[in-house]
Amino acid sequence: MEPVSLPSVGPGDIPPGSTLLDVREDDEWVAGHAPDAVHLPMSQITARLDEIPEGPIAVVCKVGGRSAQVTAFLAQRGHEVVNVTGGMLAWEAEGRPMTAEGAGPAAVI
Repeated sequence: MEPVSLPSVGPGDIPPGSTLLDVREDDEWVAGHAPDAVHLPMSQITARLDEIPEGPIAVVCKVGGRSAQVTAFLAQRGHEVVNVTGGMLAWEAEGRPMTAEGAGPAAVI
């Protein structure tokens, strides 16, 4: 079986009109995420397939490993999807907008 090439882009190259799907766990999401991202933890993807947004999707996690797995999973099901390489660490390093839930030291990003 030939390995499948996983469509990937950096944080600055997410296709226009894509939904940013953040697949990190709740504690990671609360600490800091992209303002317009949709949160759906990787551990819940199969149980919540009906919540996957329509249209193009860019999947992000912390560094790109979990999002690569979810990207492959969704691509096999016919979704138009790309993996965000470098994840939220690259997103933050590029100075892209982030927001956190709550206030106080636990919310510092």
